[in-house]
Amino acid sequence: MPAKQALGYPGPMQLASKAYDVDDVWAAQEMFHANGWTDGLPVVPPTREAVAACLEWAGAEPAQLIGVEPVRGVAINAEKLAINAVMAGCLPMHFPVVLACFAAMLRPPFLLHGATASTGGCAVLIILNGPIRQEIGAVGGFNALGNSDRATAVIGRAIRLALINILEVRPGGIDRSTLGHPGKFSFCIAEEEEATGWAPLSVQRGLPPEMSAVTVMAAGAPRQIMNEWTTEPEEILETFAAEIRANMRHYSIWPGNYALIVPQQLREHLENAGWDKTRIAEFVHQRARIFRREWAEVGKSAVVRDRGDSEYAAMESPDQLLVVAAGGPAGGFGAVIPPWLGDKSRAVTEPIGVCLDCEPGHV
Repeated sequence: MPAKQALGYPGPMQLASKAYDVDDVWAAQEMFHANGWTDGLPVVPPTREAVAACLEWAGAEPAQLIGVEPVRGVAINAEKLAINAVMAGCLPMHFPVVLACFAAMLRPPFLLHGATASTGGCAVLIILNGPIRQEIGAVGGFNALGNSDRATAVIGRAIRLALINILEVRPGGIDRSTLGHPGKFSFCIAEEEEATGWAPLSVQRGLPPEMSAVTVMAAGAPRQIMNEWTTEPEEILETFAAEIRANMRHYSIWPGNYALIVPQQLREHLENAGWDKTRIAEFVHQRARIFRREWAEVGKSAVVRDRGDSEYAAMESPDQLLVVAAGGPAGGFGAVIPPWLGDKSRAVTEPIGVCLDCEPGHV
């Protein structure tokens, strides 16, 4: 990048990060890859102007403290997050979401270090709610869990790049994932609030409907289900509950946040029958449970011992289930997104655009 575009070049907004001069965009890519500053994909060179634009849009000072990662005492400021947001492809309008995501991840219930260092290989699932979805073009319809739109793709990627470059969460280093999953590139979805009568997730978790918010969850890979042979709510939800039970048998028995992604076709059957998110969560909470003896059926008999009749629920309470309206309009599909490891890490909901130096409201 030209010298006058290099990060840190003096200007109206004083940035503290080191500047690098490179010949062209290709040299910039090689420099970032050689230093381990990427996720393996090309990045947008974080010029001083682009970083400053993100900070200005969010009304954040470069040195503004977003939080401190408690295990290693690493302070995370707005400038470093803005650099990684630009690298991920974020526009300035996306940056307030990135700030809110990291503020949520730094809340003690999320257990950021454990979730990012574990061999379990989870990713940070981000769920967007509120007016900001439409402002930034975040789409909750077709391909909601894939490359549905620019906003969700780059916001999710910004979180991963920030973990790599600020907290050094690199594979084989702090990140000890045995397998990981594709959500570690980007794992961000927008709830399709306009296409449902259900309350948005953020409202269910205590925030007013006019407030934009993010919910973050340390999550495993999506487990897709299909049921096109019924319109009965109990039968549809039994398919979701069965997938949760399978996760309890095959992965972890411990209760925690699960997310149900319910696209329009199945959602319409549920809504037409008068089922809201609260009733759905109560039903799934009752059905998503297994006996310890079931582990013997999947090769885990050694840990059954004399507790075969012990029953385990997937969630401590119905409130732990995150029901999200998202997905294309056709097809009897849905998805269960399981937690990293029970309730060791809990989902956190954070408002977007609140004063980050104040004591923010959060769930």
